[in-house]
Amino acid sequence: VNLRAEEELREVEAQHTALTTERDDLVEAIKRLRQGIQSLNREARERLLASFEIVNEHFKRLFVELFGGGEAALHLIESDDPLEAGLEIIAKPPGKKPQTLSLLSGGEQALTALALIFAVFLTNPSPICVLDEVDAPLDDHNVERFCTLLHEMTASTETRFIIITHNPITMARMNRLFGVTMAERGVSQLVSVDLEDAVKILDQNVA
Repeated sequence: VNLRAEEELREVEAQHTALTTERDDLVEAIKRLRQGIQSLNREARERLLASFEIVNEHFKRLFVELFGGGEAALHLIESDDPLEAGLEIIAKPPGKKPQTLSLLSGGEQALTALALIFAVFLTNPSPICVLDEVDAPLDDHNVERFCTLLHEMTASTETRFIIITHNPITMARMNRLFGVTMAERGVSQLVSVDLEDAVKILDQNVA
């Protein structure tokens, strides 16, 4: 006869009750977690689609400005779920048929990419934007268009644009230049030129 049978039974029952409670809590936590994930995914889809439409409208407008005509659009592909879908860029420069980005020339790809970058940027502008050699693949005519668009964005946003470039056309259209010169061999020196002030001084001297 096991004299501790009743006591052991109570201990086993207590353990069973504790384990059952923990299991129920875990099942409930999993349920709440799944509901939370579904809610987050639903909200993410709504926000993504709303942002996508805004970016797409900016992209269409900027593409036309940069190319002086044509049309372009963004499409979600490969899935009905926007969170899993891919992105396809269809562009039609003036005088050409609509085609994917990979079939455009290098300069056309660069302009299309700029339109997309600025479209995303306009959707959520930041205080500072750094563009590194984005005008390198562009010819002189398209560099002028890029600079004009940049000035429009400067006027319509509160963003300070920092452009890293070797293009003289781009440099001539900026407000201020910063460069590095080597007045003495092995000694680098930072040089700053305010182009707006320089133009004013020049005008005064000419007058």
